[in-house]
Amino acid sequence: MISVIIQIRMGSTRLSNKSFLNLNGNPLIFHVIDRIKYSKKIDQIIVATTTNPIDNKIETWCNENNVECFRGSEDNVLKRYYDCAKKYKSDYIVRITGDDPFKDYRMIDNAIENLLVSKNDFVCNNSPVSFPEGLDVEVFTFDTLAKIYENANSQEYKEHVTLYVHKNKSLFKIHNFKNFKNLSNYRWTIDYPEDYIFTKKIYKALYKKDKVFLTEDIYKLLEDNPNLLLINNKLNKSTLYEK
Repeated sequence: MISVIIQIRMGSTRLSNKSFLNLNGNPLIFHVIDRIKYSKKIDQIIVATTTNPIDNKIETWCNENNVECFRGSEDNVLKRYYDCAKKYKSDYIVRITGDDPFKDYRMIDNAIENLLVSKNDFVCNNSPVSFPEGLDVEVFTFDTLAKIYENANSQEYKEHVTLYVHKNKSLFKIHNFKNFKNLSNYRWTIDYPEDYIFTKKIYKALYKKDKVFLTEDIYKLLEDNPNLLLINNKLNKSTLYEK
């Protein structure tokens, strides 16, 4: 069973109600899931949120839209992930975060294919980083997730599900895909109001119902409109993208 597990919660301190920010008439959570559905390799998509009552809204939305929803630990995201994968009998896991509305299903499928044929433990495109932040792909076996869960004892590891792998590479068989050039200074994720403004402009230019726009479409738009990059390029990076 190949499972996409999307970690989402409402309790963002930097941008409230982030999962339900409007993008072309639908909430962010819709677009994150909709882009992943184009994958030809996955078997199921599961939203993994917390047991905090504030996240009832996420579960309600999932129920109304026929999306599987798992609720687990708020602070120990790693345990939430592990418990979710165990419940849904996941053999392979694609890790997605709910603030990335630009995921490319082709990258996901390539990573899954590599994992299946190579006997790797962990396949990604962010170790080291070279793609825009928000295009991260991480695919791993359940055994790898179990190994992380059993050995990752720090709060930092419990908060960032796969950080243990990135900081203990010698313990895992890892394959990393590299971009055609290093564009890791680009921000294609939503953490701050500026990110949302950037995302709205990209979606306004490229989004069409029932037709997914691709990474190269975004590159072309940014090449033609370089000022778009100025909207959010000064913001803080996530752990792996820090220089």
